Amino acid sequence: MKESIKAKIEEVSQVSAKIKESKAVVVFKYQGLSVSSFQDLRKEMRANGCEVSVVKNNISSRAAKECGYDGLTDAFVGPVALAFSKEDLVAPAKVLFAASKKENSKVEVVKGVVDGDIYDFDKLKALSVLPSYETLLTQLAAGMLGTLSQLAIGLNMLTEKEA
Repeated sequence: MKESIKAKIEEVSQVSAKIKESKAVVVFKYQGLSVSSFQDLRKEMRANGCEVSVVKNNISSRAAKECGYDGLTDAFVGPVALAFSKEDLVAPAKVLFAASKKENSKVEVVKGVVDGDIYDFDKLKALSVLPSYETLLTQLAAGMLGTLSQLAIGLNMLTEKEA
């Protein structure tokens, strides 16, 4: 087998391993983005626990098929990059949609895989506005605490009324 084919097979296996390890993978277009803007985007993604890779479409498509995400292969058209997150399901979508809202931004989210399910643009947009996991837990605890405090006040009023 030719060395170039062996190298491509190795690259496909590396990208598919990244996809399998990640909780979220988002495909986005970056055409027209300056080098410095792309580097800034990478820095912001890294700060949020994500990684950005620019991989050839053929390699990405084969890696997606290897992982069982055949529905993702149509996203690999033109210059696209992949954003991986091994820990946070929401982080790549949040950062990319925030970047796309900036003035003169060329970032365009296409499709993604979140927790094993293929998400289109609309689902990723809805996911990007969700609060973080910690914030959701805090809101749940605050809601439960409010209910408990209201119960305590009510019971206290009943005991004072009877006395």
